[in-house]
Amino acid sequence: MPKISLKGQQMPESPIRKLVPYAEIAKKKGHKVYHLNIGQPDIKTPEVALNAVKNADITVLEYSHSAGFESYRTKLAAYYQKQGLPINTADIIITTGGSEALLFAMGSTMDADDEIIIPEPFYANYNGFSTASGVKVVPVISTIDTGFALPPIADFEKLITPKTKAILICNPGNPTGYLYSQEEIMQLAELVKKHDLFLIADEVYREFAYDGFVHHSVMNVPGLEEHAIMIDSVSKRFSMCGARIGCIVSKNKEVMATAMKFAQARLSPPTYAQIASEAALDTPQSYFDDVITEYKDRRDTLIAELNKIEGVKVATPKGAFYCIAKLPVKNADDFAQWLLESYDFNGETVMVAPAAGFYSTKGVGLDEVRIAYVLKKEDLIKSVQILKEALKAYNN
Repeated sequence: MPKISLKGQQMPESPIRKLVPYAEIAKKKGHKVYHLNIGQPDIKTPEVALNAVKNADITVLEYSHSAGFESYRTKLAAYYQKQGLPINTADIIITTGGSEALLFAMGSTMDADDEIIIPEPFYANYNGFSTASGVKVVPVISTIDTGFALPPIADFEKLITPKTKAILICNPGNPTGYLYSQEEIMQLAELVKKHDLFLIADEVYREFAYDGFVHHSVMNVPGLEEHAIMIDSVSKRFSMCGARIGCIVSKNKEVMATAMKFAQARLSPPTYAQIASEAALDTPQSYFDDVITEYKDRRDTLIAELNKIEGVKVATPKGAFYCIAKLPVKNADDFAQWLLESYDFNGETVMVAPAAGFYSTKGVGLDEVRIAYVLKKEDLIKSVQILKEALKAYNN
């Protein structure tokens, strides 16, 4: 029988989606499953975006420009400028989701066996994109004790080798909800300039910052223009995960010319989704104000409820809509599967994402789970109640 590739064998499973078959079994038993495992917001997509697709007068669904509609890129540049980011139309290539933007960034800056340093825990698919690109992830561990703040710069520096090409951060972070301070961004900026590396920042959760904290973009650091690459997406900002529209942004002309070759190879991003994304930029500020208020309330509710459970430790997120919780269990993978396969509380159970899949260091995060607070408050309260009862039953 012909063999599949080594790369295919090494490709990691999604820690978020691998439990889906067990959730399906639970639902077939008639159990209600509260999904705390996936960052799929329940917030309504802006009407202006949906209406733009409904009202699109298209007779031929043709290719768009490989970099995406010029009208969209121009409007997107204006949106960034309003946020105080000095980004022009030429600095943007529209991609099929933030995922493709990350693949373009890696493909444009790294060769096989090159290294990328990433603070962990990190978005699980960074492992997948790195494997697909033949790139080695070198993790630097951040901990729940510091709320997953940036590890000391010395920890990064000792990992830099001639093979190191970039540092990748997610800001605010998935799965931790940590928001990097201006000082932390400046420390990274100085480090990449000193060692002539790229600083790739996944900023898809930019709007989701709480408690008066402010998001600091890598695109806003003077002198970092040749080093900074920003990854963005409409998925979370406008609750448009299914649109699959993102972008890669950089002032580095060589990076963008190279990314453009990858963009041409896949022809163009999807037309209808670009129409929706361009229209979404007309969403009023009141939409975001309401969404941020809602998520802050959900976060406060979730953290307060989790803190009531004996043996649970949780770091309060400053942004995004995730948190990492340390549970009084040895193996969160086993616990998460058991919750779906063998447990229910009054016909209901919860689905969480085991956090080990968000680390690339083996054996780390085994007792942690990622929780996405994308459900309404009463569902979060109910979910944590189920979790509390489940931990008692599991540990007995």
